[in-house]
Amino acid sequence: MTIAPQRVVILHYVLSDEDGQILDDSRARQKPLEYLHGHDNLMAGLERALAGSEAGAELDVTLSPDEAYGRRDEALVREVGRDAFPVPDLAPGMRFQTRGDDGPEIVTVLEVRDDGVRIDTNHPLAGRTLHYRLEVLEVREATRAELAKGHPLPPGTTPDQVEDKKVI
Repeated sequence: MTIAPQRVVILHYVLSDEDGQILDDSRARQKPLEYLHGHDNLMAGLERALAGSEAGAELDVTLSPDEAYGRRDEALVREVGRDAFPVPDLAPGMRFQTRGDDGPEIVTVLEVRDDGVRIDTNHPLAGRTLHYRLEVLEVREATRAELAKGHPLPPGTTPDQVEDKKVI
């Protein structure tokens, strides 16, 4: 079976940057990636590269910043009040997830002062060229429940476990 919309894909990947530094390795974590193809669960460039592949396929894919997490935007580096952070021991390099205008965003602390904190809300991989080594393990048809939810579900999930429960 080939990778196409409405199919669940299970794969292993190794993500490295333009210098060859490994940033993530699903095999090392013993946790393959599982996604529903065609439902924006994966970067568009990776979906395009994977389309038409079958179980057993191995691919090397390089994504430019524009195809991955975008270019760095220095306007996203700004000052905020120290009270914006609920932790007492704040340090440069710490990352937090917060609600942004377009959904969740990652905030990286750059500098901590008594009167404020300099933060960066660019994605940590913004501006980087990314290289993926992919190995397709399995391709299968999505269930109706998976299609309704827009992502893979654990094996054995029954419809009553995924339907919205409305209180009348």
